[in-house]
Amino acid sequence: MFPAERRKQILELIETRNSISVAELSGILDVSDMTIRRDLRILSNEGLLERVNGGAVSRRGRSYEPAYRIRAIEQVKQKEIIGQRAASLIQDGDSVALDVGTTTLELAKALSGTSNLTVITASLPIATVLREAPNVRLILTGGIVRKEEHSLVGHIAQRTYEEFHVDKAFIGVGGIHAEAGLTEYNLEDTLVKKAMIANAGKVIVVADSQKLGEICFAHIAPLSAVDMLVTEDSGSMDTIQLLRSNGVEVIIA
Repeated sequence: MFPAERRKQILELIETRNSISVAELSGILDVSDMTIRRDLRILSNEGLLERVNGGAVSRRGRSYEPAYRIRAIEQVKQKEIIGQRAASLIQDGDSVALDVGTTTLELAKALSGTSNLTVITASLPIATVLREAPNVRLILTGGIVRKEEHSLVGHIAQRTYEEFHVDKAFIGVGGIHAEAGLTEYNLEDTLVKKAMIANAGKVIVVADSQKLGEICFAHIAPLSAVDMLVTEDSGSMDTIQLLRSNGVEVIIA
């Protein structure tokens, strides 16, 4: 295994577990403790984790984007519930924009009962789910492929969203905050989301409770741009009340 690949796996393990010991990493990756300590020192110097006695812990900056394959195994049941509830907001004949992300993917999986639906998306996994759905006219934005995120970005994706006026846009975010509004880790994704929001009749954010009250690196839109939030009941009522007091309709799935 190349050092870069090994360090990527170390970051993924720490992201999943929040903390891990040198001995655990050495056993999982089948290398010496000395090699692991050297990797941890390099990753710490890059600001990607924090070294502690005998191991390391996660240190997320606002621009650090968790890998898609890690997000795909987090909050799985909650995302399924949110996706199913969000899908119930779509009516026969609607045109909808589905954002990239693991929660909007669950929404796409729940669309089998909706008829005469037009879906625009920059998500390759969503396109795979819907490509043979007989009740869906699928439009893929085109653009530059973000391979790790399975998404399409760039001016082609932006311009595609600018060409259509959809009934509803379902937006995934890195964070939703009463003052900071909607934020995301990656600037390229953010620019595409802005175009989605600008031409949507109704903007619906789908986010699990871990995203509530969080602020990430890049600003997408103020809270005033959001019509509705679909989330799960996970003890975040203080944040939910703040969002409601700012005019956002919150649906707890």
